[in-house]
Amino acid sequence: MARAKNVLWIMCDQLRYDYLGCTGHPTLKTPNIDAMAKRGVLFSKAYVQSPICGPSRMSFYTGRYMRSHGSHWNGWPLRVGEPTLGDHLKKIGVRNVLVGKTHMAPDLEGMKALGIPPESMIGVHVAECGFEPYERDDGLHPTGRPRPKYDEYLRSQGFEATNPWEHWANSGAADDGSLQNGWLLVHADKAARVPDEHSETPYMTRRAMDFISEAETDGRPWCLHLSYIKPHWPYIAPEPYASMYSTDDMIPAIRSERERQNPHPVFGAYMDMRYSRNMARDEAREKVIPTYMGLITQIDDQMGVLMKFLEARGLLDTTMIVFTSDHGDYLGDHWMGEKDLFHEQSAKIPLIIIDPSKEADATRGTRSDALVEGIDLAPTFVDYFGGKVPGHILEGRSLLPLLRGERPSDWRKVAFSEYDYAMQDVRLKLNQPIERCRLFMVFDGRWKYIHASGFRPMLYDLETDPEEFLDRGDDPDCAGIIARLQAELFDWALHPNDHITTPREKIANYADNQLQVKGGILIGVWDEAELAAIKDGIVQRAKM
Repeated sequence: MARAKNVLWIMCDQLRYDYLGCTGHPTLKTPNIDAMAKRGVLFSKAYVQSPICGPSRMSFYTGRYMRSHGSHWNGWPLRVGEPTLGDHLKKIGVRNVLVGKTHMAPDLEGMKALGIPPESMIGVHVAECGFEPYERDDGLHPTGRPRPKYDEYLRSQGFEATNPWEHWANSGAADDGSLQNGWLLVHADKAARVPDEHSETPYMTRRAMDFISEAETDGRPWCLHLSYIKPHWPYIAPEPYASMYSTDDMIPAIRSERERQNPHPVFGAYMDMRYSRNMARDEAREKVIPTYMGLITQIDDQMGVLMKFLEARGLLDTTMIVFTSDHGDYLGDHWMGEKDLFHEQSAKIPLIIIDPSKEADATRGTRSDALVEGIDLAPTFVDYFGGKVPGHILEGRSLLPLLRGERPSDWRKVAFSEYDYAMQDVRLKLNQPIERCRLFMVFDGRWKYIHASGFRPMLYDLETDPEEFLDRGDDPDCAGIIARLQAELFDWALHPNDHITTPREKIANYADNQLQVKGGILIGVWDEAELAAIKDGIVQRAKM
């Protein structure tokens, strides 16, 4: 029997595009990820639909823009009834399985109103964003919050503590044995107390391999979302990764003094956030970035383990492998910390796809400069498994043509991303109404336009200013460009895929085949002669 197709969808949290060897970092060692790029296609212009974990992931998991699925911030529930990748794959007999992070918040009120118990089979499917949770771990477990299975694992290895996740995996130790809290940036250069083999990244790799081993006896095709917690903060790594890189390995900060001179109000407010003020300090960058790099190399080493595991089981020939991130990390660039705006450091992500099909042989080891969005993965997976992509629901496009050397003539000309800062202190700084705290990015491959409700736009020309230092949003010479991209935004905003319950074929069939008249609904017909002519036209169309 032919082996079932599978998808292994690997996602890192807060991994920047330019922090891999294959994307140009001069000192960061990622040989296994680089090897993956040589076996597949590296997309050089892939963008998330929001630069924040929760809404970005909900866009990945629904194949829909933030404006459509409605989950605008971390912890905002994805409403009951919002279709997910799991729903689409279930229809074609594919398991959609999770190991790691989703940031999904269930719509408990909606489930209660519909009488869906959260612990029921349907309840788990809805509450877990359409995933079968083999092991869910959202990665942040301060004391007082629900405890992960990882705590039990650490205790089983002898790492006792009230909070093993924090005390061992995400804290260092001073010379006198006292804890150095890994949440604090000042301790980012310390080694985590846990040994490498028991830290989070190798643990999650093993859990993924546990699932794959068990799935071999099941026989059903699967899509496994292996969602790593790192290199997201707390920025702390176990040895040997904690001391693998030094400040000599850092690339210079991408920032300009000009950016701080009369900045756009929203940009200025974000530069003034606590995490931006701290990460803009050279001292903080020198503590954090070598560790961030070490965490990435740890992930790379685990890619080597994982690929050897798949090879030994003969799964490389039938498994599509995707390596990506949910957004980037400023790391002090543009005087920013975190990932709140749309500079390349935040909104652009690495995306490597290995299609094992023979049709993809010609594109192996190539780069694609097509504008790609995170929402494209859901239709790609449905397409790969042989299902029909529900275009009236999914707002992304299948990447299979690009993977197989066939760039459609109507491929998108612009990419979109959104951000809602209503939950942030920036809203208070700017005195903005909650409903007006919206930012929208439109990028055409050269010009990046950012619509900021209540303020002038931002605009960057990445051809002449690839570092995005010069905001030309108030440059009268750019009025035509702004008008063009604004028109793209308005057209996009006015035409969402919201015919969720009614496929396009059904809509077309209604008018094309005069179903209203066929059903005996005769609106505005004058007399029997006109009715006979209408019916005759229906007959003639049926013969065509």
